[in-house]
Amino acid sequence: MKVVVVGTGIVGASAAYYFVKNGVEVVMVDRAEDGKATSAGAGIVCPWISSVDDPNWYQIAKRGARFYPNLIQQLIEDGETETGYKKVGALSVSTDQAKLDEIEERVKQKKIEAPEVGDIRRLNSEEAQAMFPALSNELEAVYVSGAARIDGSYLRDALKRASQKHGARLIEGEARLVTSEKAITGVEVNEETIYADKVLITAGAWAPELLKPLGLELDLEPQRGQIAHINLPGQDTSDWPVVLPHTSHYMLAFDDSRVVAGATRETGSGFDYRLTAGGVHNVLGAALDVAPGLNEGTLKEVRIGFRPMGPDILPLLGQVDAIEGLFMANGLGASGLTMGPYVGTLAAGLMTGEEVELDMDPYQPMRAISVKETI
Repeated sequence: MKVVVVGTGIVGASAAYYFVKNGVEVVMVDRAEDGKATSAGAGIVCPWISSVDDPNWYQIAKRGARFYPNLIQQLIEDGETETGYKKVGALSVSTDQAKLDEIEERVKQKKIEAPEVGDIRRLNSEEAQAMFPALSNELEAVYVSGAARIDGSYLRDALKRASQKHGARLIEGEARLVTSEKAITGVEVNEETIYADKVLITAGAWAPELLKPLGLELDLEPQRGQIAHINLPGQDTSDWPVVLPHTSHYMLAFDDSRVVAGATRETGSGFDYRLTAGGVHNVLGAALDVAPGLNEGTLKEVRIGFRPMGPDILPLLGQVDAIEGLFMANGLGASGLTMGPYVGTLAAGLMTGEEVELDMDPYQPMRAISVKETI
């Protein structure tokens, strides 16, 4: 079987890696574009603390967290040691004791079926600040040792390199889907037609433009996120845990004396690739409220990414029934780096006819696709 994967963010790259490791011929196609979500993303793998009350979301997110250690080990065996992944734990922080009680109990319940949660400890403000020195001394925490952080661009590049080592082909250029009698036959890119048995769309927020020429309208839009990178010269931040306040904001640290604070969620932004005064103020203000120790840090950069937001919180994952052989893995929104590698592998498994461990009905992409004309 020959497969084309259109889009090489975290989902597409992981799908390609799965294909080549299982003997499937694969061609990856992507184009240069400002604002790719994976490029901008600094990810948190800690679904057990989330307050999202959707069991279908949690089933994929939980498995996404469990999937990471095996994936990272495979990449290491393929010579890819710079993956951007590290298990550092997470602090759910608050001044509200009742809220921390609630979170602690929720995580303990989830650990029953997810031992990868690791240790769960209640920390006072001094103990929390010892783990993340920039933290406000007013905040206490629930600590979860199993959480990890991800640099999206590092992991994506490691997956692409490993895929190519196993024989995958990478083409840079704009793809156009090629069909015949309501069936996919391949893609056209750089005036070359690449014939394939199946095609997987993992093009993030740009997926609607791929489907539109086929008479398919995809209910998915870009959501701009602005995320700040702050240097703390002379500080060893390599083991600082992820920080999760009870908002949509978060913080995580990397090995190079750098803390990342994010992120805005700007629905309706379109592909407006700009830093805005309000967005930067929002991100930095939220970060400094939680971690005033960042105040003297150097603002190195603010990155912009466009999250692919579907009609609901669940991924769009499975076959596009209107076109035989066309599949989609998209719409992960703010959960892209938490569940992206697992979602890519699920998609690849579906395309190769394997039995998957989940009921896929809640994730079917046709719930977000309208057929506007005869294909």
